[in-house]
Amino acid sequence: MNKLLSLIVASSFMSVTSFHSMAEVTANVAASSNYFWRGITQTKDGSAVSGGIDYSDDSGFYAGTWVSNVDFGNKTSYELDLYAGFSGEQGQFGYDVGYIHYAYPDAEGSIDFGELYGALSWQWLSFKASYLTHAQEDQSTEEEMLYLELGASFTILNDTDLSFHIGRSSGDTVLEWTSEDDAYMDYGVSVAKNGFTLGVVKTDLDADDDVKAYVSYGLDFEL
Repeated sequence: MNKLLSLIVASSFMSVTSFHSMAEVTANVAASSNYFWRGITQTKDGSAVSGGIDYSDDSGFYAGTWVSNVDFGNKTSYELDLYAGFSGEQGQFGYDVGYIHYAYPDAEGSIDFGELYGALSWQWLSFKASYLTHAQEDQSTEEEMLYLELGASFTILNDTDLSFHIGRSSGDTVLEWTSEDDAYMDYGVSVAKNGFTLGVVKTDLDADDDVKAYVSYGLDFEL
């Protein structure tokens, strides 16, 4: 991604020094008994190991990458996400807008796709919308998908986080992927503490309507 640089050459060194002093680079690693994306397993109900690196600065700009193993029943073995955006706060409201690219470098075909997203949050409540901007030929011929999600998170006993999630996928791409309908709902509940998360997910798809549980452990640290 291009970064804004000072137009005044004489002060470029000072600008770069200030830029780095406000920047933060963090990393994350996690292991999970399953990897779900919008309620659907990406690992054929197998375990997943993931990790990522994120950059952010005081302007609200951020960029990062995240990788995880996947299993779609073919030779595709991992997913690589690249994203960038701006986030911040206005009064009691938080916002986040950005773009994410889902890449599958070792796939037999061309199955990458990308989305624009926007999110608003207020205290314990959050809302996010993601819209498919493009998809490679082997991923979707329709290139029409909207995902809306609503989340709530509370701190309960002993600093434990309790979270609820509901999402709706819609569009011709959803019909192409699921072969059932052009819309479906997914639901989730989880509790998390000290890096450990225990959760359950469910969809209303006929082919994937079982309640599924997962457990994960993750670490975040500064670089």
